[in-house]
Amino acid sequence: MKRKILTGIMLIIFLSVLFQLPVRAQAEKEILEKMIQALGGREALAEIKDTRMTGNMEIIQYGMNAPFTIYQKEPDKFRMEMEIMGMNMVQVYDGQKAMMTNPQSGEIIELPADQAKTFRRQALGNDATLHPEKYGITYAYKGEETIDGKKYLVLEQKFQDGDLVTIYLDAATYLTYKQKGKSLGATGTEVETETIFSDYRKVGKIIAPFSITALQSGIEQMKMTISEIVFNTGLDDSLFVLK
Repeated sequence: MKRKILTGIMLIIFLSVLFQLPVRAQAEKEILEKMIQALGGREALAEIKDTRMTGNMEIIQYGMNAPFTIYQKEPDKFRMEMEIMGMNMVQVYDGQKAMMTNPQSGEIIELPADQAKTFRRQALGNDATLHPEKYGITYAYKGEETIDGKKYLVLEQKFQDGDLVTIYLDAATYLTYKQKGKSLGATGTEVETETIFSDYRKVGKIIAPFSITALQSGIEQMKMTISEIVFNTGLDDSLFVLK
């Protein structure tokens, strides 16, 4: 039973998106520039070489909380450490492959391609925001949509592998409100997912969300509450390798 619960938790975590992916309307490049300015500006984003986030993850389906620390290093490295049910779990992406520790045995596991793809996107940092073309990411502006009386700019984000994500930008602030796409659910079947970003705060020159909520098929699955964000601590590449 414990193994089944842990497997479900891991799948939810794989589906959650921590970092906002870059936003660009092909038909109107002003949207990208306004979004970049809203986040702090090109110069400020380019100065960030690595990021550390700490906080708590509420796994709603199982009624559990998991303290976490996330590390990201430009342009494509990622590490998440969590404590779940008294056990420690580490997930990393080193720029080429995704690995994780089995929290029960401590064994290091290389993740299959579908899960590694999710980690690869989580690892994208500010360089992808500033230069999406380098990563094969394109955008199409789909017009405006009103949600609960508020206007949003709708963009369709297309990755190099053909996957699509719909992004809703607050028309007043140019900050991301939510992202919608498809991914694998806990049963291994494809489900619709939403990630909602809120509680934006200023960290130095940068604006970042301190609350992230993930939904599957319209049901809230996970909420991340970030307590601290720190930039440029000099993370070494070895942090993103499991041995």
